Amino acid sequence: MPAPSPTSQNLSNFVWGIADQLRGVFKPNQYGTLVLPLTILRRLEAVMAPHRELFQELAAKGHPDFVLANLVESRTGLTFYNLSPFTVDRILQEPDLLRTNLLAYVDGFSQNVADLFTYYEFDKTVAKLDEHDRIFLVLQQFASIDLSPEAVSNAEMGSLFEDLIRRFAAASNETAGEHFTPRDAVKLLVDLLTANDDDVLTGYPVRTVYDPTAGTGGMLSLLDERLRRMNPNAEVRLFGQELNDQSYAICKSELLGKGQDADGIARGDTLKNDAHLTERFDYVLSNPPYGGDWKASRTAVEKEIAAGGATNRFPGGAPAISDGQMLFLQLVASKLRPVSEGGGRAGIVLNGSPLFTGGAGSGPSEIRRWLLESDLVDAIVALPTDMFYNTGIATYVWVLDNNKPAERRGRVQLIDARTFFTKLRRNVGSKNKELSTADRQRVLEIYRDFDAQSEGNAEFSKVLAAQDFGYREITVERPLQLRFEVEDVTITSALATKPVGKLPDDGRSALETALASLRGRVWDHQPTFVLDLKKALKEHGVTAGAPLVKALTGAIGVHDPEAEVVKSKKGEPEPDTSLRDTELVPFGRDIHEYFEAEVAPHVPGAWIDESKTKIGYEIPFTRLFYKYVPPRPLEEIDAELKQLTAEIIELLQEVEG
Repeated sequence: MPAPSPTSQNLSNFVWGIADQLRGVFKPNQYGTLVLPLTILRRLEAVMAPHRELFQELAAKGHPDFVLANLVESRTGLTFYNLSPFTVDRILQEPDLLRTNLLAYVDGFSQNVADLFTYYEFDKTVAKLDEHDRIFLVLQQFASIDLSPEAVSNAEMGSLFEDLIRRFAAASNETAGEHFTPRDAVKLLVDLLTANDDDVLTGYPVRTVYDPTAGTGGMLSLLDERLRRMNPNAEVRLFGQELNDQSYAICKSELLGKGQDADGIARGDTLKNDAHLTERFDYVLSNPPYGGDWKASRTAVEKEIAAGGATNRFPGGAPAISDGQMLFLQLVASKLRPVSEGGGRAGIVLNGSPLFTGGAGSGPSEIRRWLLESDLVDAIVALPTDMFYNTGIATYVWVLDNNKPAERRGRVQLIDARTFFTKLRRNVGSKNKELSTADRQRVLEIYRDFDAQSEGNAEFSKVLAAQDFGYREITVERPLQLRFEVEDVTITSALATKPVGKLPDDGRSALETALASLRGRVWDHQPTFVLDLKKALKEHGVTAGAPLVKALTGAIGVHDPEAEVVKSKKGEPEPDTSLRDTELVPFGRDIHEYFEAEVAPHVPGAWIDESKTKIGYEIPFTRLFYKYVPPRPLEEIDAELKQLTAEIIELLQEVEG
């Protein structure tokens, strides 16, 4: 296979074609464990080529690793080095030592690069390749590629990596979405995050970007590219953390391949052990797992919430253990640069549950309450379904800002972009729609329009005050009114109660006789019935303890709106728990006025138990954008049915004929 022009679109095809040498030795889902690290090895080799002698000179002076790293960076601008004498070409010159020399070459890197090959499990891959005598063939093809920065730009290296990741995922029959978020969705996120950042257009600004669920680094790279395109003089520093070993290795590889500093990328569970705990950033972006539980991080998260303080990343509390999305929603908000330092913006892609799941006082509702009352939610955009590679469900982009422009403070913009899409000619996993440049521009125009609500935009945008999403859940109690009548059904219910089950056989028999003695009478006053019940039990030798009397009363009494109200010792009406109900009252309405207007006329005698009142928040996105579609006229439906009936009859006649 001849090597292609490095800058042509054939570069990706050529590197992909090297995987043909692995057929039969590796499964398709393992190809990336060799091709990706060798691609980055070849790129780093080309970047280091002019400086190899300098590396050796500095190392010969016996400097500690951290001093050596600082010297290399100050002299060359590189954040890594390699002290081995090897290159891919030199390794090929000693065919009998291919495996030994290749591993020695990798071990010669500074630790910040060497760990990439560790997490790729490169040593195991090379051992298997050596066992099947494929190392020479593969290295020979990689040696034919010129991946120097002069031949392949940083942007082209990024595109190469992304395309290889996609291809390996497809070849292994995995969903590409497990590896990265679609570029069109990330581009929209980047559009929204940078919509108000005009100051990056001038001077020499420094911007920090963080992704707590970095994956393979696609979101970081796209925002980095956008900021540098807005201002080539901008200094962009990238930070992130990733749990999956191979994704972490790919992320660092891609950044290094593009000439970026990858030392800000950490490995591990962000929820459990945040490698950037005390740091804050200009931009934060994330696409966390949907519906994934956080059991593995539970102890650490709950300890952090209980401790509180300035470093608590979850001020709104904990969501359901089955869904960790809302932990990441809080995390990205808490990682924004303080307002005193200019503030920051965050973007996160979530499914629909964080909008509404959980009632008043629940974990999710309290998290929404914290976000909205802290005025952190800037905008929420509903995306089209079937946008992502591994799911067709509804997804939403949340944009957070802790230093909103004056006109947006205290308000939240909802944008319905579910109909803004371009159909793909061919599905990619679950993805059959994409956001074209025009689609993204339409969303951005609506976002910027905000208050103006230009013609054509109004139906897709709603701007609400943060308190418009809040409500009070009031508990409506109705008085306990019981009628007592001893008959077969109520005797059966009474005998089935727990206290009766603890009685000896003769006690149970005596109890049944005592109850039978009360047949034929009806009570609508509980105290009177209790007195008569106790008397009957005593007459038949049954000890009338409080638990037994309470159980029998509960089993025999039935609701009767004509019966007298049962009252406590203080003379207050007892509530009937079976009739207890709740009402949701918007913040803008007084609960007592609401009760008198909406509840009292329908349930006389009811009252509000204010001790049970809870505050809740939900974002009813679908309801706010609901459009009524009237049903078709009956005449039209009837005509269609008659036509279908006639066609069926005609077909049957043809069959019979």
